Amino acid sequence: MEKLIKLTERNKYEVLKILPDDEVVDKLALYFQNFSDQTRIKILSCLSIMDMCVNDISRVLNINQTTISHQLKTLKDQDLIDYKREGKIIMYRLKSQYVNDMMLYAVKVTEA
Repeated sequence: MEKLIKLTERNKYEVLKILPDDEVVDKLALYFQNFSDQTRIKILSCLSIMDMCVNDISRVLNINQTTISHQLKTLKDQDLIDYKREGKIIMYRLKSQYVNDMMLYAVKVTEA
């Protein structure tokens, strides 16, 4: 049995009690994968500024609509964005301001 260096057995138990289980860790890893893709980051950045449709995002980012649609589906499946229909146009938006806050925080940390 390995001996703990700084932790007591009780501290180890307390840490293990609070650590997220594998299911939560899997969800977190999947969530943060969205921020490892440059296209998705650009889309999220656009949507943090204003609601946009596929065509507008495509034109702003100079990326084809098929790619934008595929990435929007991924972001929607991860519950990061929402949409509403305005006639024939579907407008996408961030589901939570926390997504933008997290991205801004990450920019601030990487600049330090």
